[in-house]
Amino acid sequence: MFKTRIIKALLAALWFMVLTFPIVGIQVNTTARNINWRWDRIASMGIGIFVLALLWNWCFERKALGLPIIKKLPDSFHYSFNELQNRPLFKKGLPIAILAAMLLMPLVSSIYQTNIMISAMVYVILALGLNIIVGLAGQLVLGYAAFYAVGAYTYGLLYHYFGLTFWACLPLGGLAAVIAGFLLGLPVLGLRGDYLAIVTLGFGEIVRLLLLSQGDITGGPRGISNIPRPSFFGMKMTLDQVTNYTYYLVLAGVLITILVISRLKNSRIGLALQALREDEIACEAMGINTTRIKLTAFMLCSCWAGFAGVIFAAKTTYLNPASFTFMDSAMILSMVVLGGMGSISGVVLAAMLLILAPEYLRAFSEYRMLLFGAVMVLMMIFRPQGIIAGAHRDYHISENIREKASPEDEEGNADSAERASA
Repeated sequence: MFKTRIIKALLAALWFMVLTFPIVGIQVNTTARNINWRWDRIASMGIGIFVLALLWNWCFERKALGLPIIKKLPDSFHYSFNELQNRPLFKKGLPIAILAAMLLMPLVSSIYQTNIMISAMVYVILALGLNIIVGLAGQLVLGYAAFYAVGAYTYGLLYHYFGLTFWACLPLGGLAAVIAGFLLGLPVLGLRGDYLAIVTLGFGEIVRLLLLSQGDITGGPRGISNIPRPSFFGMKMTLDQVTNYTYYLVLAGVLITILVISRLKNSRIGLALQALREDEIACEAMGINTTRIKLTAFMLCSCWAGFAGVIFAAKTTYLNPASFTFMDSAMILSMVVLGGMGSISGVVLAAMLLILAPEYLRAFSEYRMLLFGAVMVLMMIFRPQGIIAGAHRDYHISENIREKASPEDEEGNADSAERASA
């Protein structure tokens, strides 16, 4: 068994070295017109892949045998951790501490750090919006960046042609995205699974190509520039002041999004969305209008994407169709899956990690995306439910209901059980 594992690891290392040799092992110096052969990097990469392949094979062998990969923690640890989670100081004190740190961050950090956090919080809004349709309703959407682009270009075009301000365009961007979600959701209500994903992917590409082709209106590949940043009652602000103002504006948007979606999750619509995710046929059999629920989910998720698009346009002051590609949709979907579908806190944490990690790993400029991808692969293997799994409702029959049950009902249940066993 160990010999087979060694051979597989060697083959994986050799194959990976051959595939990456033109990129990693060859450096062309155009000035001196010579080629540098970087054998040290190829060797170090081969050793690293060999060790990782050994670990990979060992983990899958234990998983196939039903053995735990990581030693389970003692029950006392789980008990103490659950007890800590249920304490009021932990449940209320931790969010307050995080909020206080977020409020103080622009005052003690640089403008670069503040801009990074603004981008991360915009993606938090996008991921929470997508969590409605993917996490709660269980519908796979791959063209979410299209609604994001609709909101952003709504602000850009309305300012460019009519001179409307940020605050006037913010609700209009959400409304335009809702209309786009309605137009997309209406013809695809009967689709599910991979077919729905393909249609939404096509919709995302249609929107991007329309923005590219309609150059007379949208600017085409040139895009739209000189979009104004958010203003505070027309006051003139410096770059630092407007950056801090935008930061607090986006932070307020994140808090409002978390509040609204947490209330939505426990509402009648949210429970209907979760029922749709669990079993669409049973959901329809229970009298839930699945057509209306699906359409509602599309419109709700597109609304938050429209708001985020308007904020993105105001932050960057420049729009281009290249900012709304399939990779953006895939990144937002990765945040939902990695954080835990249906989990609000998990999605927020995953969005922060996926946006901030590449920025703070610039010290490993040549290997940061490789490390980033390896961590995501390992996460999907050993923690497929996400960082914080979405909570499922458990229903129990109370003792009062059991005591009120008549003896005739109990006899009828016993007879039914005997017939079922027979």
